[in-house]
Amino acid sequence: MKNARLIVGICGASGALYGATLLKELLRHPVTVHAVLSTDGRKVMGHELKFKSDLPAFLRQTFAFTPHRQARLLEHPVDSFFTPPASGSFRHDGMVIAPCSVKTLAAIAAGVADNLITRAADICLKERRPLILVPRETPLSRIHLQNMLRLTEAGATILPPAPAFYFHPQTVQEMVDFVVARILDQLNLSHTLVKEWGHETI
Repeated sequence: MKNARLIVGICGASGALYGATLLKELLRHPVTVHAVLSTDGRKVMGHELKFKSDLPAFLRQTFAFTPHRQARLLEHPVDSFFTPPASGSFRHDGMVIAPCSVKTLAAIAAGVADNLITRAADICLKERRPLILVPRETPLSRIHLQNMLRLTEAGATILPPAPAFYFHPQTVQEMVDFVVARILDQLNLSHTLVKEWGHETI
């Protein structure tokens, strides 16, 4: 997916490593990523990953990787409605919210577009663009499940961060990589995180 434009939201649920790893993997491709961190998402990243403020520097230091020379990362304030992701006329190739808090899940399901993350997600639904939500919560209440069903029926993809163990992961990062690989598969982006079934010896 060359020259794709993608939106990544990171909310205040535990599991900031999912969002950070996703950003890193997306930037290995010649894509433009519009990142939006919620206020609580920024706090959780600080607590779980020692994130401070400079997102590109954080990704380089955390993962020690070199982005694709044509990759671009643009970060937008969560309270700004004067950025490209806030408009339906901004054409892009999909949005991922990872992790997605159940609060944000509920807001999107109810059509409450009260910040840039929920507004961008609402646009994805009305414009029939890919919207992938990675809800990090357990156990799930009836309300959570009903919201997920409502969003699925509206066109979103619910992708719980459920790692597999058939490939014998040895680290937390490897389990996170499995989930991120599933997200990239949904976006039709190539990766080397996990081999396709049939290419992996069990």
